[in-house]
Amino acid sequence: MNNNNPRNPQKSYGIIIAVLGVAMLFFYIFVLMPSLSGGTTTQEVTYSRFLEMLDEGAVTSVNVNEQGQQITFEATDANGQTASYYTGLFDDPGLVDRLRSSTTASGAPIEFDQSIPQQQNTLSNMLLSFLPMILGIVLLFVLFRSMNKRMGGDSMSFGKSNAKVYIQAQTGITFEDVAGQDEAKDALREIVDFLHNPDKYSSVGAKMPKGALLVGPPGTGKTLLAKAVAGEAGVPFFSIAGSEFVEMFVGRGAARVRDLFKQAKEKSPCIVFIDELDTIGKRRDGSGLSGNDEREQTLNQLLSEMDGFDGSSGVVILAATNRPETLDAALLRPGRFDRRIPVELPDLAGREAILKVHARKVMMDNNIDYSIIARATSGASGADLANVINESALLAVKHNRRIVTQSDLMESVETVLAGMQRKNKVINPKEKKIVAYHEIGHALVAAKQTNSAPVTKITIVPRTSGALGYTMQVDEEEQNLLSKEDAFNKIVTLTGGRSAEEVIFGTYTTGAANDIEKITKLARAMVTRYGMSEEFDMMALETQTSQYLGGDGQLACGPETAAKIDTEVLGIIKGAHQKATQIIQDNLPKMHELAEYLLEKETITGEEFMAILGKDEAAAPEAKQLPESAVAPPADAGTPAKPKRKLRAKVKPAAAEEEPLSEEGETGDDKTGAPPKGDEAAAAAASSLPAGA
Repeated sequence: MNNNNPRNPQKSYGIIIAVLGVAMLFFYIFVLMPSLSGGTTTQEVTYSRFLEMLDEGAVTSVNVNEQGQQITFEATDANGQTASYYTGLFDDPGLVDRLRSSTTASGAPIEFDQSIPQQQNTLSNMLLSFLPMILGIVLLFVLFRSMNKRMGGDSMSFGKSNAKVYIQAQTGITFEDVAGQDEAKDALREIVDFLHNPDKYSSVGAKMPKGALLVGPPGTGKTLLAKAVAGEAGVPFFSIAGSEFVEMFVGRGAARVRDLFKQAKEKSPCIVFIDELDTIGKRRDGSGLSGNDEREQTLNQLLSEMDGFDGSSGVVILAATNRPETLDAALLRPGRFDRRIPVELPDLAGREAILKVHARKVMMDNNIDYSIIARATSGASGADLANVINESALLAVKHNRRIVTQSDLMESVETVLAGMQRKNKVINPKEKKIVAYHEIGHALVAAKQTNSAPVTKITIVPRTSGALGYTMQVDEEEQNLLSKEDAFNKIVTLTGGRSAEEVIFGTYTTGAANDIEKITKLARAMVTRYGMSEEFDMMALETQTSQYLGGDGQLACGPETAAKIDTEVLGIIKGAHQKATQIIQDNLPKMHELAEYLLEKETITGEEFMAILGKDEAAAPEAKQLPESAVAPPADAGTPAKPKRKLRAKVKPAAAEEEPLSEEGETGDDKTGAPPKGDEAAAAAASSLPAGA
């Protein structure tokens, strides 16, 4: 059940304070007050001493309590001070007559009486006896529950799962709401058909897979696909995150797993979706030592429950993770998660379809060309594209427009790439000139190389990401493979900014810091991962730690081999640097003309750039020959066929904002660690969308 009422911490604190106040009040009334109201101290004496004091005339008053078998009396001592005494009650029939005949020292008669036994209320006695203990238990309960809620649990449901249950009307999501994942939808439609027509499969003897594992990068729509399966099938949908199973209390995770599957069996047919499965399904090390026994117990219970029902029960387990390499092998074996469904980053057609799906709820201009936006957002996930649509709607509102235009979409793409414009940031003329030549250096070197992606925009307007400028390139076609020559040409383009600074100003700045990082990653990947080195041929020298989350790889070689790798990488980078410098030196007049035009306009389009450069000159073919210092192809390899180009937006800012020209401000999430697969081929070699894209 969903609780939409936010918790009020002040109310919780008020309850605790009230309980503490009541406990202190009762403690004062029943413990402190009786002891404080006692007045003087009562001394115990023997019965014979009592009679002696009575005969001496020291006793002034006597109280006989038969119920308590006690005599309490007051007497004066030799100093004339009155004190209280008590003694045990004896069976003395003549005591009353003796009290009547006795007098005080002053000759006054002694006052004496007898306590009348009172009928005590049994219920009140029990309440007074157990009230402190009850108050203590209530106080501990309130404190425990308050602490437990802050940790996301519930003291009254120790073994209850926190799975959110949705019915079809609540999900409201079908396969029509999912775009760009046609292969994944086809694989999941079979599950939907099984839930609708189980007899069709059982008549042939086929059994539905118990579980399907959705794997892919963050933001690609794994959770959305699971909800769409439930929406299409019209069955209950249990959704729970893996982190909700494991908490600080031992045994709680396993109990919640049992409760989750118990609820699922009661509501079958249904779908159980576990998000972030890697949280509880991490591989066991096998050493017998575990850093978290609770996590392992939860995993063991999950494995046991998945073995406890068959495919005919109508319960389908879906799970999602972006770290499949960390999952335990027992979890992935047939009979548990039988199917592994990749949910990859969308291709060109998929990105266009996703943009159209997210644009349904936005007032869009009828002349919007989504293919242009799709080409400019290569490598983006579905979540990134949804963000682009939302940013464009915000821009339309900002400019007091009721519909979103093509320019709003293009500006939102640039906002995602490099942040929002900062037109009010002041850059001194000298640094602005350096930034302009830096960006023209990237664009000129790219335009002078064969198979390079066309330049679509150059700007020296600072952005909120810290970039003082950037150059955008968009490939004309989708690229699935990256050739050795293309990878080298990308490195040459990345060195163009630094080379322009060296040629024009005779020195260089720190503005190429991010370029240098990307250059080094790509050159190292060519040697260690892609087998593009004659020295090491097809030897794998690096292993990737995470398939979908990126990160640097780990070298799988010794120190001597690592030193040779560094030599090979340095040779590639030096060769690319020399080539870029030569291109700029051969085109100095165009370099100056383009830089002056960029300084005047601050932002120029790809058409303006090519018009000044000269289309015929820029399109002149170039021999694909690497410098001797670079990694050259074998002599008999010939010229490779031109691969299909990937549509990728490349952003190459000049410098960071925090320290002018001291840190490269390029926003990019270099994907050199990923194998060249599908849309990830160009991501392994070029600057791409900002982190998270």
